[in-house]
Amino acid sequence: MSAPKVIITRPAHQAQNLQVLLETAGRSVAVFPLFEIAPIAHNPVLDQALLNLASYAMVVFVSPNAVDAFFMRQASDWRWPTEVAIAVVGAASRQALYKHGVDDQSVRIFSPSNTERTDSETLLPELDLPALKSKKVFIVRADSGRDFLADSLRQAQVEVQAITAYRRVTPQFDATKQQELQIYLNAGCDWVITSSAVLSTLLNWCAQLDQADAVAKMQQQHLFVPHFRIAERASELGFKHVRLTASGDEKLLLALQSPL
Repeated sequence: MSAPKVIITRPAHQAQNLQVLLETAGRSVAVFPLFEIAPIAHNPVLDQALLNLASYAMVVFVSPNAVDAFFMRQASDWRWPTEVAIAVVGAASRQALYKHGVDDQSVRIFSPSNTERTDSETLLPELDLPALKSKKVFIVRADSGRDFLADSLRQAQVEVQAITAYRRVTPQFDATKQQELQIYLNAGCDWVITSSAVLSTLLNWCAQLDQADAVAKMQQQHLFVPHFRIAERASELGFKHVRLTASGDEKLLLALQSPL
């Protein structure tokens, strides 16, 4: 019996690496984006911060999307100032930095040492808070999200500037997507979910299908998620088969290649 098709729910341009890894490993893959990323084109606050980047002690990227939204505003020959440290939450953000020519050889990059749980809570202990006291930290974020890290840094008397660089946008649930979703539901698939926000979108879309058991069928699909908060949210929404993996495409690949 062949392995189930893997459904990657990331935006198409962010699904390519995992898709190639899975197809090379012999898995059948479909990219079915449940959200898109929309950079904020007119963003004078962000542009001013970029001009003054050397005045910050650290820049924090909350996601790979934050990394991409930042670098799209820079010239192709721009180089990161080596005196400005970087902090990221997970392996995917590190990979995004590498794609833009930034690595540990050129700048200090902080990230959680516990790869089994990568979030703001595990990033915070990695930072030298006494050294950051009274200094400026620039957080590049989406238009929604948690404020734990910003609030914690401010409590440590760090001067924090959190700037929205992009928005998450839900695609239109058109006839093509309705047909695709119905096919995936009835086939039974392995779903890669990398954002807790898309879980509600997925169930809402299922409820719109002309299929009475669509929501129940979705809740029986196998989900692979790289963060415990996504796993918790999936359980709250009634999903029955949720597998928590470590952060990064290679860890997702390993989980998808391992027996349930």
